[in-house]
Amino acid sequence: MFHYFFYLFLGFIIGSIPFGYIVAKLWKNIDIRKFGSGNIGATNVYRVIGGGPAAVVLLLDIGKGVLPLLLVKKIETSPSPFLLILTGIFTVAGHNFSIFLKGRGGKGVATSFGVIITLFPLPAISSFGIWLFITLITKIVSLASIVASFSLPVFVYLYTKNIPFTCFGIIVFLLILFSHRENIKRLVKGKEKKIKFPWERK
Repeated sequence: MFHYFFYLFLGFIIGSIPFGYIVAKLWKNIDIRKFGSGNIGATNVYRVIGGGPAAVVLLLDIGKGVLPLLLVKKIETSPSPFLLILTGIFTVAGHNFSIFLKGRGGKGVATSFGVIITLFPLPAISSFGIWLFITLITKIVSLASIVASFSLPVFVYLYTKNIPFTCFGIIVFLLILFSHRENIKRLVKGKEKKIKFPWERK
């Protein structure tokens, strides 16, 4: 049982690394939390600094969702689905409630994608397709993220018929829904900001 706590702690610590904050500091010497939406994720970095640093943050945030699970699979001979699921949850929770930012963090979308594409690639790619389609049509990343995360447990069940993994997909959806609660309020009021695509930016 001790090794469970080790992986959960490791996942939380890795998930807590605030790459958006770090990249903004190194790139522009600013605290990204004081600009735009105040979020440390790739979308806000894109709005405030630009596409290059946002791409770096996106890849790093996805990577920190992948790394803890790869370590579990590398170290453990036959890791249980329960251990993988818990490690994934703690990794996303670390991103959302970073210990390095006094419990504040991002929305968890990119890190969740890193976790789910490691556990079940096909459902992850299908949900990404939903996210991409809605983003292109509406230009509202938060709406795309909420709908895509809602589709995740559906795709997980359709592809795997695995109940524990489907339950994990539901937990990911609930975490993302909770982290987007302010966005949901703005969506209801019609005040959520749209992004400009690279080809639209001057």
